[in-house]
Amino acid sequence: MHLSQRMQDVQTPIIPVVAELIRRHPGTISLGQGVVHYGPPRQALEAVQPMAAEPLNHKYHAVEGIAPLVEMLSGKLMAENGVVISASNRVVVTAGGNMAFFNAILSIADPSDEIILLAPYYFNHEMALAMLNCRAVIVPLDAEYQLDLPAIAAAITSRTRAVVTISPNNPSGAVYSRESLTAVNRLCKERDVYHINDEAYEYFVYDGAEHFSPASLAGSAEHTISLYSFSKAYGFASWRIGYMVIPEALTVAVRKAQDTILICPPVVSQHAALGALRAPASYRRENLARVAEVRSMVLEELAAVRSFCRIPPALGAFYFLVSVDTPLAAMDVVERLVREHGVAVIPGTTFGIEQGCTLRVAYGALERATIAEGIGRLVKGLNAIVK
Repeated sequence: MHLSQRMQDVQTPIIPVVAELIRRHPGTISLGQGVVHYGPPRQALEAVQPMAAEPLNHKYHAVEGIAPLVEMLSGKLMAENGVVISASNRVVVTAGGNMAFFNAILSIADPSDEIILLAPYYFNHEMALAMLNCRAVIVPLDAEYQLDLPAIAAAITSRTRAVVTISPNNPSGAVYSRESLTAVNRLCKERDVYHINDEAYEYFVYDGAEHFSPASLAGSAEHTISLYSFSKAYGFASWRIGYMVIPEALTVAVRKAQDTILICPPVVSQHAALGALRAPASYRRENLARVAEVRSMVLEELAAVRSFCRIPPALGAFYFLVSVDTPLAAMDVVERLVREHGVAVIPGTTFGIEQGCTLRVAYGALERATIAEGIGRLVKGLNAIVK
């Protein structure tokens, strides 16, 4: 029987591959998947109970999300991101940030059209483009994983439909400045292409870094697409709920995409999201403070490998990209770390880093009790493998 060549050409998702390695080696501590160690706020769980008792909530609802959630998100965007929802744009609730990206590409690009991704890129973005027969044009970031505006400008052609930025960044942890994101947004406007900005990690910034939403810029509404998620800040990973801000002109296309793939975002998750947004500010503040504390401890532990590892600044998200001075392939190092040292990380190759050995270390799922053990295993393992 025939198999889709398109899907065969899509890279295999690395998270399940590493998860299988972990399953075969019980006791492995995972520094792989990008999740937080805490769960949803109490208000999110409490919101689900009355929702379930209403018969209408078990039927289909609006394609773009239930009105109370759309309204509350509009207020959040104004208050926290400086993004004004008006006649020029709108909020669409989605089943997570990945679906928001898929909706966007389906709405703006045709087969063989080009989308600029900045390397290292988020692997699910690259996979989505391959599935949709679009061409990912890869533009390297600089040595500190910051934006290279001249390189982005040079990569834009008549087939370019969008430039994708992620800030705070997965996988590098870099945070792009207001100035650099403003420059990219203006470039996109000048060249008549969309600026897609993924803001899933908007709350995870450290050491004075600030998150900036390009959709807050005057005159940006018609060419800016912003992607958001509840998965990270609210411990909602499995609830699959996110949202996007799109130009009004894309409304019909996005509705078509979402109605075909999803019909409507899960209503139970939307009510949980409403509850989460009503949680006191202390919920996020306290959990984010714990993640920041873990980050500091991880940095202290990683100091032991700096003689043969490069760790660029990472002022956001909950990742470090560790470049290891070794001739070994990244996946070979990953496999040995799991088999021989009981710790799992993600190879940089899955993010488009082809040269050298780079590993993504995720610390969001760590708690104080597991930091020393998990990072200790990583440090010990790298010392044994490399030296």
